[in-house]
Amino acid sequence: MSVGLLIITHNTIGSALLETATKMLGVCPLRAETIEITEDMERDLLLRQARAMAAELDTGDGVLVLTDLYGSTPANIASALGGERVRVLAGINLPMLVRVLNYPGLGLCELADKGLSGGRDGVLSAPDPGGER
Repeated sequence: MSVGLLIITHNTIGSALLETATKMLGVCPLRAETIEITEDMERDLLLRQARAMAAELDTGDGVLVLTDLYGSTPANIASALGGERVRVLAGINLPMLVRVLNYPGLGLCELADKGLSGGRDGVLSAPDPGGER
């Protein structure tokens, strides 16, 4: 068994990130699904869909939910999943997702910690080609 991964974002952000990370790694080592939220979708329907996907992805080790913008509809849907077998991280970026996918054997809490560190440590100021910052 392993932790399931649910990505809930605006539009196709999550799908694009998951596709990119999977191509980079050559495989998606976790059971993963995405929910793409648009402004015309009904919140109650989205929450039912998210709960059903989370239940399907949880094979006994829980579900890590990655979402894009804290306080937005995707993050609010993710947060409403709650429970001890669900961890939610907001602010998904490619470094966060790649870090998560590189540690498929970790438990839910440890995997969430890896995701946080990947997201945080993956945001850098690139050196100026002229040598100045």
